[in-house]
Amino acid sequence: MRLTVAQALIRFLARQYTERDGHRHRLIAATWGIFGHGNVAGIGQALLETGGTGPDAMPFLQGRNEQAMVHAAVGYARQSGRLSAHAVTTSIGPGATNLVTGAALATINRIPVLLLPGDTFATRPADPVLQQLETPHAGDLSVNDALRPVSRHFDRVTRPEALIPAALQAMRVLTDPVQTGAVTLALPQDVQAEAYDWPAEFFAERVWGVRRPRPDRAELAAAAEAVRGSARPLLIAGGGIRHSRAEAALAAFAEATGIPVAVTQAGKGALPHGHPAEVGGIGHTGTATADALAREADLVLAAGTRLSDFTTASSTLFQDPAVRFIGLNLDPYDAHKLAARPLVCDAREGLDALREALTGYRAEPAYETAYQEEGRRWEERVDRAYAVSAADEELPPTQVQVLGLLDALADGTDILVNAAGSLPGDLHKLWRARSSDQYHVEYGYSCMGYEIPAAIGVALGAPGRPVWALVGDGTYLMNPTEIVTAVQENIPVRLLILDNHGYASIGGLSGAVGGEGFATGYRFRAPDGSYTGDPLPVDLAANAASLGMAVIRARTTRDLREALAEARSATRPTCVYVQTRTPDTVSGPPPAQAWWDVPVAETATRKAAAEARDEYDRQAAQRRRHL
Repeated sequence: MRLTVAQALIRFLARQYTERDGHRHRLIAATWGIFGHGNVAGIGQALLETGGTGPDAMPFLQGRNEQAMVHAAVGYARQSGRLSAHAVTTSIGPGATNLVTGAALATINRIPVLLLPGDTFATRPADPVLQQLETPHAGDLSVNDALRPVSRHFDRVTRPEALIPAALQAMRVLTDPVQTGAVTLALPQDVQAEAYDWPAEFFAERVWGVRRPRPDRAELAAAAEAVRGSARPLLIAGGGIRHSRAEAALAAFAEATGIPVAVTQAGKGALPHGHPAEVGGIGHTGTATADALAREADLVLAAGTRLSDFTTASSTLFQDPAVRFIGLNLDPYDAHKLAARPLVCDAREGLDALREALTGYRAEPAYETAYQEEGRRWEERVDRAYAVSAADEELPPTQVQVLGLLDALADGTDILVNAAGSLPGDLHKLWRARSSDQYHVEYGYSCMGYEIPAAIGVALGAPGRPVWALVGDGTYLMNPTEIVTAVQENIPVRLLILDNHGYASIGGLSGAVGGEGFATGYRFRAPDGSYTGDPLPVDLAANAASLGMAVIRARTTRDLREALAEARSATRPTCVYVQTRTPDTVSGPPPAQAWWDVPVAETATRKAAAEARDEYDRQAAQRRRHL
């Protein structure tokens, strides 16, 4: 079959499928793209040729920013359980380097996305060409090499026949539940357009099985013995639970053993709110209930989590001198963290096997009663934080009150998308997840600008469900461009902008570490040169409207309640804009329940920094090496 390299690649991608538990999914469901001279005559022409609605067609989505296209692809793949993904095509040069942030986010979060950046000529008819990076020490280097460290697999297709092994390897990595992340196939623009006689077998339908490895018998026996020997066990549920669709297995394990379950940002929703064993978020942004259990736990079962610094409170959270860990994880790299006893397996298979191995075991009744009572006390604190008084109704809401109003409106079909600022902390502590996929907070890379494009991807993966992108003004200004895509495709995402006139989250952190909020407000310069003057006259609501969204402005708490209800029922992309009340712009009560290590200046002349350093030294003294 004589086709160009680009035509062959698109035809090949349209015939790839995944299968898990007997369910088949198309692996590359669509391709995002922005065209330039590096891909318009190659991948662009190939997409045009494969247009239509047949089984071999490749749906196309037009983006406005290359980084945003990757975020949209990540949102789709995460919502699809990593069983279906999107490809992203760009030109060479700036279009390609704009992929780097999105690729890092995908790889850190272990979410599959296929990147197809154009590349400079393989045959070098002219050197340099437009947008080519020249490096005297390496003639084969291009800006696409910046994608190597943030890709789980990288290849450059410099000959037509090289596409066959390159494409197969790319699919292998995308569908591997351990290795998956960003996969980059750099495509020189001349090679994209070159014709070749392809074997028909290359285009045969191919199904990639997504495996569920079972635990090793010896590791399982050791884990069961450790649980039986513990007095205060705690399970931490991470994103691996949700990727594995192991929520039912987790619930069955918790109900059989009585072991409390705390959740990471990626794992929130693994147990629904209200489950007797669910004790909320853990770590720096966790609940008082979960963090108190962690401090006293003598055994921690870390299931499907990377154990990041926010989860471990920068290695200060687990304080029992005899605490030990079990790492139930598909990836041996994660399973061995904190010197854990590894239990390397799929989350669902591992939890089911461990539950069977623990037949007859149950945590002490007094332990269950105590953590459940503490959980009820925490819920009372959440109720107080969400509360709106009669006087509040006519005032702008606090950030926490905004979440409370949305909490009262949402049901299990709603999906919340967030990534950066102070909102992830408030959501982790306070949000009551009603379904396993309602809580979509990207906190592996915590990338400002993720929310709007990711919400589009989520909506594509969950058509008909209300999808909310929650952003502050700082995040909105980072990456609003895909609003145009939502309008163009009539994807009815709901955008909720909380305007607090600056980088309020980092402003709060700055105050805590001796930075005194320096350069974190969106304000005019004051006479002393600082950014402490009046707020800037920026109208984000008008900006969203100019990009095509329906916009509802809410000035009071009462307005906001009505605006959220109107947006939820909307059938077109809709923005709700509200300025939150000061001084409660950042994480109202309850405060952080555990530490986070942000080093403070060891020597400084300003009093705030000196005091912050004293507090830092006090907290850092609690760090432990778990060996």
